[in-house]
Amino acid sequence: MEDFFVGTLGWSLPLFKWLILPLVIFMARLSDVSIATVRIMFVMNGKRKTATLLGFCESFIWLMAIGQIFRYIDNPLYYVAYAGGYASGTYMGMLIESKIAFGKVIVRVITRQDASALIGHLKQSSFGLTNVQAEGKTGAVNLLFSVIDRKQVKHFIDLVEQYHPNAFYTIEATRFVKESPWPEEALSGLPSTVDPLSRLISFIKRK
Repeated sequence: MEDFFVGTLGWSLPLFKWLILPLVIFMARLSDVSIATVRIMFVMNGKRKTATLLGFCESFIWLMAIGQIFRYIDNPLYYVAYAGGYASGTYMGMLIESKIAFGKVIVRVITRQDASALIGHLKQSSFGLTNVQAEGKTGAVNLLFSVIDRKQVKHFIDLVEQYHPNAFYTIEATRFVKESPWPEEALSGLPSTVDPLSRLISFIKRK
């Protein structure tokens, strides 16, 4: 790298050591840590090929950065650039991961009020869900379960808060989702509070 910037491009050696190389180290760490954060997201969602490719890129960039530090180990500015790139890469990786919003999540909503209007609106918005009548600390509650894409979380929560601003809800990531083996429209005439197996049996009997 020194031969390219100093010998080929004709830049001075002090400029290379005190500006160019620290910047290269910073950008290398920024890139590989960002990739590492995104790679973890794909690992958690079982995307082996994508995670493997990202792991290769991450290791290659890291070796480039650490190799330059060991070559010029007497310059403390490189350590600052290394640490600064790592910190910035962590932030950048989290930002990229939130923008990609890959995978699915489970949303649980608990409300003491009648959830009929909310359920109807969620179904109109093509959200699949299960409603269970449950017993809370202060009495009967509605417990709604839904598995949705991460990109749909904001829309889903906006609907929940529109109808039930005081509702309690939790969101957690899920690694694997198996689609329903029967079409939802076939079960649409049965109460959603009945478990899926009973709903399917009732549907078959009706036929």
